[in-house]
Amino acid sequence: NHKMKYFTLIVALFAVAEAFAPASQGRVETSLSEKPFFQRVFDMDLFAPNSQQNDYGARNNKKLQQGKITEKSYIPAGLSKAEYEKLRSAETKKKADNYAKNVAKAGKFIDYTDWYTKRGTDVGDGWFKSATNGHTMAKTKYDWSGEKNESPLLGP
Repeated sequence: NHKMKYFTLIVALFAVAEAFAPASQGRVETSLSEKPFFQRVFDMDLFAPNSQQNDYGARNNKKLQQGKITEKSYIPAGLSKAEYEKLRSAETKKKADNYAKNVAKAGKFIDYTDWYTKRGTDVGDGWFKSATNGHTMAKTKYDWSGEKNESPLLGP
């Protein structure tokens, strides 16, 4: 108990001595050549080691693989290990095919200037009175015109 009192007294004496000590002289140096903190943060390139790792389609360059089925793996009731592996590999192939299909569509856009002049906006306002009001309508799977058309609507 006495040790605690002495320790508290010594700490208080140091605090009082520090309070009356002279302030340090001189100015804090500021350097304008160094970028401000937030500018350094915003200029960071988070993908610097591999700048293409987040591009669309980059999944194909990564070493992704499906896990192996072991003795401790879950296999649904009613399926053998071989049947479950076949099912999983079919699902993986379907997922990869769908991703490849979407990657093939990436980056294909309609040029606005071409669309604008094709619509006729630059020469008149007839497009405004059309059934679509100047909008480019999405293609549908079915022919809704009501006419008989024996040619296939979808590609081969």
